[in-house]
Formats: sequence, C-alpha cells, structure tokens
Amino acid sequence: MDFPIFCPNADSLVERGAEFARELPAGTVLALVGGLGMGKTHWTKGMLRGLGSDEVVTSPTFALLQEYAGGRLPVFHFDLYRLETEDEVLQLGWDDYLEEEGIVIAEWADLFPTIFPEGTIWLKITEEKEGRRIDRASGPFS
Repeated sequence: MDFPIFCPNADSLVERGAEFARELPAGTVLALVGGLGMGKTHWTKGMLRGLGSDEVVTSPTFALLQEYAGGRLPVFHFDLYRLETEDEVLQLGWDDYLEEEGIVIAEWADLFPTIFPEGTIWLKITEEKEGRRIDRASGPFS
C-alpha cells in the first residue's frame, strides 16, 4: 500500500484499514498517532475486518486494552491516552503482548515512543481538507 493515503470519510478509513491489514504477519506492531477524532479507532475497525473478524471494535479509551480473537490473528488494541508513565503501560502486560503471535495496535503511540520495538509501523492520521491523511514512517513522527 502506498502512502500517504487520503480518506474522505469514516467509511473509507475502515476500507483502507481493511486493505492494509489483509497481509500483515503475526508479530506486527502498529503505532497510531493522531488527535482526538482523527479516526484511529475507525482504522482499527477496518484492520479487524481485513483480518477476517466480525467483532465489534470499540475505543479502548477507558478499558485501556481490548482483545479481539475472531480473525486470522488475535489483535491487542491499546489506548495509551489516559496513561501517564511508561511503567503504567508495562503494567498492562505490554511486553507479554509484544511476544504474542498476533497484532498489537496502540493508539496515542507518540506519548511513549521508546516502548515500541524496532520494526514498528508508525501511522499518523491528520485532518486534510474535509477528510483524513494517513502517513507512514519506520519510526516515531517528530
């Protein structure tokens, strides 16, 4: 998939997220960056669809972590927004999830960039015109 991507609406975020996820291997770590309401959870909904899951995806803002096992790979969906320290992230079992044969998705990844392993895929979602632009990087966005 070529980046940047422009998504004019929430449905296209879901569609492109599904396309992105179809070939992802086990062990993929995805760091999502973007402000409130930019579409990080919509992208994740699409990823689960692309992995063959029909589970209902909700933002893990208050739960901090949602686990989905209904697709070809399990997905571990973190929301780091309400956490204040790296230690709090680690106490959620972060390192254990990184070793699972699944996909780790973390929203608000830019809050704790040093906890992400080498090889993490970084996606940044920003507002552009009346839609969203998704950029990809091999490391944290500055």
